[in-house]
Amino acid sequence: MTRHVAVLMGGWSAEREISLVSGRAAAAALAGRGYRVSEIDVGRDLPARLTELRPDVVYNALHGRFGEDGTVQGLLEIMGIPYSHSGVLASSLAMDKAMAKRLFASAGLRCPEGEVTTLDALADGAREPPVPLPCVVKPNNEGSSVGVKIVREPADWRIDRNHWPYGPEVLVERYIPGRELTVGVLGDRPLAVTEIRPRQGFYDYYAKYTEHQAEHLIPAPLPGELYARTMDQALCAHRLLGCRGVSRADFRLDEDDPDGLYLLEVNTQPGMTPLSLVPEQAAHVGITFDDLVVQLVEEARCDA
Repeated sequence: MTRHVAVLMGGWSAEREISLVSGRAAAAALAGRGYRVSEIDVGRDLPARLTELRPDVVYNALHGRFGEDGTVQGLLEIMGIPYSHSGVLASSLAMDKAMAKRLFASAGLRCPEGEVTTLDALADGAREPPVPLPCVVKPNNEGSSVGVKIVREPADWRIDRNHWPYGPEVLVERYIPGRELTVGVLGDRPLAVTEIRPRQGFYDYYAKYTEHQAEHLIPAPLPGELYARTMDQALCAHRLLGCRGVSRADFRLDEDDPDGLYLLEVNTQPGMTPLSLVPEQAAHVGITFDDLVVQLVEEARCDA
């Protein structure tokens, strides 16, 4: 019997448009492999839609809050529908960047120094930066570099609350100069290290999802020992969080620091667009996009 897969996409997070691209690509791959596919542009009526469609499995292509933070995973656990990617705990831990950093530090993984503050404190200019400038200001629970700001001058150390729809918690970290690296982990296998070189500025939301705005070097031109260490740290972070399916760990490499490899965060719902890093790394090791999506569906489960 043909398996029925519901592909969740869209939603209402800041990453809605990217989720729609990821979801449609996954749905096309699954339909091409003979699955019965229902595409769901997720709204507040999701439980009713799933009850009506009664899928055998869910492919989760949602990005950002609700879809990536353990919320929709909890709903699927309650409904008993197997789903792709990480479960409730891993998803919620990874999405809370400050909490994930504490977990990584407990295992000896180096992360940029910083702390969580509040939007009120930054909007009112009531305090000094907790780390020396330049520093990075970002939402504590968003992905795809949404809301990320590099503060280089004291005059920029203030957030306009009218242009910050990302919640009350703000993570402030020391800016790590150097190179941008990323590693996808599929199942229990690190795929490759990619170096990302934005053509201008830093690897922000625009550079991630606009063609020709960043160069991807795969495999990253690194010494063998450093390449292997980056792969090992990505796998370690994947396991620490309890991820399943696929994840992607992002790093900065400060070449002026003898121990300059810094883990920034782990993404439990990495993009699956034509410009995305994980499909590119999978292809590098001989896994087609269609095979990647099928593997995620066939390994889908509930954790409870």
